[in-house]
Amino acid sequence: MKKALIVSGGWDGHAPEKTSALMAGWLREAGVEVEISTTLDALLDADRLAACDLLVPNWTMGTLSGEQEKALVKAVAEGTGLGGIHGGMGDAFRNSTGYQFVVGGQFVAHPDNHKDYTVTISRKDDPIVAGLVDFTVHSEQYYLHVDPSNEVLATTTFQTTSAPWVNGTVMPVVWKRRYGQGRVFYSAIGHGTQEFEIPEVREITKRGLLWALR
Repeated sequence: MKKALIVSGGWDGHAPEKTSALMAGWLREAGVEVEISTTLDALLDADRLAACDLLVPNWTMGTLSGEQEKALVKAVAEGTGLGGIHGGMGDAFRNSTGYQFVVGGQFVAHPDNHKDYTVTISRKDDPIVAGLVDFTVHSEQYYLHVDPSNEVLATTTFQTTSAPWVNGTVMPVVWKRRYGQGRVFYSAIGHGTQEFEIPEVREITKRGLLWALR
């Protein structure tokens, strides 16, 4: 049986307990054995990480110790998958550039805060988004610094009042990538559980997490 570890915590505004439970439920429905840990020290258990097929960081902001970051990076490089959502993965551990290198991006800002924006499917042939159509979400539209080597699956185009200098920027929303032997999946959507009531958001996240499994 495949095994997943969700590390859940950090800033409460992203409802880590609820969103972790939601993702755990989807993985369990797919036959994956899931453990949820509320301590970053779970990353220091080398045997646990070695046996893990998927690691889901759901820990907005927070701080990784050097040892924790090294262990996470090593696990992914050696084949453990990494997958996650929104700030839980994309705005996690702001001082850990090694972690950001693995993820392939880092949160910068969300101009205009919560707003309606369109997500455009850009790789319609990829299994994670195949058969899905463009959709609108009401959430924080993440402006990110992104790795140009990412395989971008969906994008959004900025049109803001609070940061007009970014207007017209086409920003990745969903991507996948490789880091060493590990698969990495990220979606910038998922501020709260209500966003997963949108069928496309729910399906992309499910498929992406399962794709990232070792």
